[in-house]
Amino acid sequence: MKPIPTPKYSGAITQQLRKDRAARATTENAPVQLALPYLSGYALSLQSKVREWLVAGKAGEWLLKKYPQAHVVRTDKALYDYVDDIKAEYLRNAGQLHKVAYDSKIHVMRNALGLHTRRSIAHGSKTNARHEIHIAAMFKQAPDAFLRMICVHELAHIRIMDHDKAFYQLCMHMEPEYHQLEFDVRFYLSYLDGGGEPLWGGS
Repeated sequence: MKPIPTPKYSGAITQQLRKDRAARATTENAPVQLALPYLSGYALSLQSKVREWLVAGKAGEWLLKKYPQAHVVRTDKALYDYVDDIKAEYLRNAGQLHKVAYDSKIHVMRNALGLHTRRSIAHGSKTNARHEIHIAAMFKQAPDAFLRMICVHELAHIRIMDHDKAFYQLCMHMEPEYHQLEFDVRFYLSYLDGGGEPLWGGS
């Protein structure tokens, strides 16, 4: 089975995206299609291909073939070490991580995969930043590539708060396949949203 071709999606509103949105506005009388909230920023042609795969039941097979195993980072301590290792390689001088943990309160269905928080702590005349990263608990049982993509995204927020061009360049510096992995994660979420069973355990 051939992989689905994907665009290099940066989160920016491109001219093509504007055209796609205009095309949607002219199809009010078209038959109701399978909603793809996690892929709304991608080209309509790619969304159509995804719908075909979901309806045909091919999505789970493709994902398992590409990502046959789940990672082994199951505890908060292991997750802290995992994230800190990435930070030590790419963001050595970006401050200390105070906490890294899986979080069952993060609602993936509201389009949040992880969360970075920054608090300023005063120490005398100095102010230190206190960084925390929380990862949606569902990714405790997922491929390593998925976990890494989400961790890289949250780590990038230590340096850059906005989802701008510089932010995505930093994500790609830490993980060259960032955009492909982001699509694959969104593809998996679309599969689950359509009633698919979790592929690597969990519920």
